[in-house]
Amino acid sequence: MGKAGRDDPSNVDHGMRGWRHLPCAGFCCLLAAGETERSVSPSILAYIKQTWTTLTRTDANLAKAAVDPKFPVPSDRRWPVYVARDEDIQRVEERLRQAMSSSDLAKIDLQRLPDDPARVQAQGLLYLPKPWVVPGGRFNEMYGWDSFFIQMGLLRDGQIELAEDLADNCVYEIRKYGKILNANRTYYLTRSQPPFLTGMLLAVYRRKQDREWLATAIPAIEEYYRFWTTPPHLTPETGLSRYYDSGEGPAPEVVSSEFDGRGREEYDLIKVYYRTHRIVDYDAREYYNAATNQLTPLFYKGDRSMRESGFDPSNRFGPFSAGIIHYDPVCLNSLLYLMEIHIAEIMAIVGKGEEAGKWRERAEVRARTMNRLMWDEACGMYFDYNFERGRVRQYPFLTTFYPLWVGIASPAQAAAVARNLPLFECAGGLQTSTNHSGDQWDAPFGWAPLEWIGVEGLRRYGYQAEANRISMKFLKLVQREFQRHGAIVEKYDVVACRSNLRQSIRFGYHSNEAGFGWTNAVFTALFDKLPGRDEQKLIGTTPEPANNP
Repeated sequence: MGKAGRDDPSNVDHGMRGWRHLPCAGFCCLLAAGETERSVSPSILAYIKQTWTTLTRTDANLAKAAVDPKFPVPSDRRWPVYVARDEDIQRVEERLRQAMSSSDLAKIDLQRLPDDPARVQAQGLLYLPKPWVVPGGRFNEMYGWDSFFIQMGLLRDGQIELAEDLADNCVYEIRKYGKILNANRTYYLTRSQPPFLTGMLLAVYRRKQDREWLATAIPAIEEYYRFWTTPPHLTPETGLSRYYDSGEGPAPEVVSSEFDGRGREEYDLIKVYYRTHRIVDYDAREYYNAATNQLTPLFYKGDRSMRESGFDPSNRFGPFSAGIIHYDPVCLNSLLYLMEIHIAEIMAIVGKGEEAGKWRERAEVRARTMNRLMWDEACGMYFDYNFERGRVRQYPFLTTFYPLWVGIASPAQAAAVARNLPLFECAGGLQTSTNHSGDQWDAPFGWAPLEWIGVEGLRRYGYQAEANRISMKFLKLVQREFQRHGAIVEKYDVVACRSNLRQSIRFGYHSNEAGFGWTNAVFTALFDKLPGRDEQKLIGTTPEPANNP
């Protein structure tokens, strides 16, 4: 992918440009209420519903999935596709021959994954047996936590079988690759992403009521739970968990694809920052050697682990989140609490009531520990806990809403978090943090998953008016930018109310990818919960930007 102009949706929506030619898509005016589905622009709802097909990858179009925009085209123009070490590669090859055209089959290079993944010479796609949905743009593979939100949208739009396929692929990754991967590429084999598996499995079960299917997933569920609750993810000091990538050195996808407008690699920009800024959040000497102008092995460990968190990057754990491995994050442990609650529910469904009780006890212990270590009464927020220093880092971040979303907070704690809404609420929704660091997961940027978790957390504790207000702001912003550019994108500036972010992002990839799986799903999820009178307000309205050139 070229380095210039990547934040223009017309340049980044790989395979999505046909949407500009749909009737009423793009720069259309909204139709009258009588011609819409529930009083919102029919073009945006059609875009969302039909985009699931556009973003779906199957055996038949595996040649398309094998293409990795983050890496150069191989010299022989054949993209590697790796099969798990204990998979029957002949069976997979025969299956692909039946599904793919001969011309497409010639575009891939099917190989068995080496015993040691570090020996992979050419980075490539990891084979999955079921269809999956990619986020969009440069992300042409199945991502871990993206898939939870994408599945939410699929179920809303009636694509139950495809939603089940996503869950099945997650279970397959655990069985074949040891965990749900950051995404199914070889350079992601060393890390996972935020754990949403049990929510995905239960969402399908509630539609299909297939108890046997749910029961067959239990061994994988338990293996994935162990991944998060044993070292190096477990922190024995607290009994809580952290993010931790098992790999070493620079992340391959960063070296290959994350550049600024002048062609400088992301790590080069970080070195400049360390040379020119005084760091007070941690001892910068642990992460940067000024004498040699080199980032240290500990920096790269933190950088990789930050990518496992999904928030890449922010200053949440110090500049570039380099200190992340010294923290028990409130988001991860909220998700593990929810996983424990979900496993208890699954055990009860399959008739294992005694085991269900043990899982509920684990959840209760985790909730008590989180409230003891992560709740800051004076600030009225949940923060990440630095287990080395024995204290929280007071960095306001939208993850303070996770304990509300999963139900850990008391009513008084929820009220205190709700009182802090002015720190985050902007014209276009919720900004991720209060710090304008230049990182893409800090202010002034808003991301659909955190908008949804924040809104759902508020709704759980009865703050319906606040939830509706924030939903309206984000929906208006997404809809207005869709009208302007003909695409739904990955992230937004919720202060200036725009999606062209090239001048705003200093660290992280500078493109704004179109498609976009989790934004599509969150748009419909937020919209569906609006009271009827607020649905009418969405017609023909736009957010009030602070500055929208």
